[in-house]
Amino acid sequence: MSDLPTRRERRLAEVSRARAAAAEPATVAIDLRAPQPVPEIVTGRRRDRGAPTEERTRVMGILNVTPDSFSDGGLHQAYDAAVEHARELVAAGADLIDIGGESTRPGADRVPVPVEQERVLPVVRALVAEGIAVSVDTMNAATAERAVELGAAIVNDVSGGLADPDMARVVKDTGAGFVVMHWRGHSDRMYRNAEYAHAVEEVRREVEMRVAELIVLGVRQEQVVIDPGLGFAKQGAQNWEILAGYERFASIGLPVLVAASRKRFLDGIGSPEGAPPKDRDLATAAISLLAAERGAWGVRVHDPAPTRAVLDVWDAWRAARS
Repeated sequence: MSDLPTRRERRLAEVSRARAAAAEPATVAIDLRAPQPVPEIVTGRRRDRGAPTEERTRVMGILNVTPDSFSDGGLHQAYDAAVEHARELVAAGADLIDIGGESTRPGADRVPVPVEQERVLPVVRALVAEGIAVSVDTMNAATAERAVELGAAIVNDVSGGLADPDMARVVKDTGAGFVVMHWRGHSDRMYRNAEYAHAVEEVRREVEMRVAELIVLGVRQEQVVIDPGLGFAKQGAQNWEILAGYERFASIGLPVLVAASRKRFLDGIGSPEGAPPKDRDLATAAISLLAAERGAWGVRVHDPAPTRAVLDVWDAWRAARS
């Protein structure tokens, strides 16, 4: 048996070294007098595993520090549990960790901004100190601004900046990456708006118009990643239409994030109908592979391990053909 360390052991060792080397976590100094550089995790300028990262689909690990998220609510709400789970996600293959303190499951109520920040900001600070790339999953400009000051590289806003009119200013001033998702209203009413004559074309047009509005407000094109919003104001088959129409979203000319992980439309595919959401991870990994084959910038997943496995197989297959 080989004595070489496994991939998981190597990742754990990297995290351990980063933890040991981390100094007191400090607020990132942002000089708003000059345009801020777009983070490398967005642009792909840094090389990783021997290939430019823009040629690799990023794996975004989901960290919900909430009591009520649909799949893992309450499991990682405590600070220590959240930080430890983030390390586990990185060890399992996540390239960055998406931290959210407000559930956006169907029917969820809004969370006061101070409560969201109490949940999210200490975890952002801790992970950045360990050298882990972080995005913040928030619709609140104040939370986004504080998280970026603490070192978050990306703001992942499911409303695309529509829920808080100050979000565009924060993204413009900080230079953070900005995931702009298709959105038709908050979780307590979004399914009332799940009516489309032609889902792909309508969603594409609305995303494109939103990006144009943000650019007028000063957000740079190179900061933007688009997300067609699977499960948000979309019912069952409409999500499959969106996935099948991936190329229409890619044709906008911006990086695309695919966020299908454990969502309800995967129920019964690769697992029994009515099984717990975590049983949808194999179906999630299959979508991750199909998205990567089509050039997706990233995939957002609860369990990186199966997605990382299929993407590594695909990378090895491609390398053997080159």
